[in-house]
This record gives sequence, structure tokens and C-alpha cells, in this order.
Amino acid sequence: MVAAILLTVSVVAFGQFALYYWRATISGVASQEISARIMVAARLASPSVGAGDFKSILMLNHLSPDLRGPNSSFRTVRAYYSIVKTLGKLVPAAASWANIEMTTCARYVAVVMGQHLDRNLECAAQMRGI
Repeated sequence: MVAAILLTVSVVAFGQFALYYWRATISGVASQEISARIMVAARLASPSVGAGDFKSILMLNHLSPDLRGPNSSFRTVRAYYSIVKTLGKLVPAAASWANIEMTTCARYVAVVMGQHLDRNLECAAQMRGI
């Protein structure tokens, strides 16, 4: 019985650590500069990416399959975005936190798409040089 309780506590603690690590990684990438090409391609009007721009940036991902790289399906980010969005609607006190988290998700996807675009442009330049 004690072993089962210890195992449960350990698994929960590990899950919490994994979630915090994942969020820190997402925040670190999202804090980087977003490519102007991505801003233009996603037709973002304002110079800063907001929570509402998530779908337009994901649409760009679906429209440009050649820009896909490792982890380009964004499944976990999409799931996290939808969970946070639902939580923000259900709990009014968490609405501002949810908006910040959704903005972080949108910025993350935009930065990663810009990195994929840069990598593809470098590859194309190398191919032309051969």
C-alpha cells in the first residue's frame, strides 16, 4: 500500500515537472523575434502576435507543407491552446492568464514557422550553389 502511494506521488511530481519544463521551453522559443516574412504570409495586421492570431498562423502551416520540419504538427501546442481557451471561457478569473498563455502559443508557432522557413531558404541556397 505504501509503495503504491509512493509510486503515485512520484508519477504526479514527475508529470508536474514535465509540464513546467515544457511550458518553459515554449516560453523560451516564443520570446524570440518573429520573422517579418511569417507576419506577412499569415496576414497579421499588427506588429505583435496576439492570442487570436493562432489559427491564421496554423493555417499557414497547413498551406505550406514544405515548411514542415521536426515537430511541425504542433499537436501538443494546439491541445494546450484549446484547453487554456476553454478554461478561460469557463473561469472568468482565469481569462487574463488564458489570454497570455494563448498569446505564448501563437508566438511559439510563428517563431517555429519562421525557423522552418529560414532553414528551407538556406537549403535552397545551398542547392543552387551545387
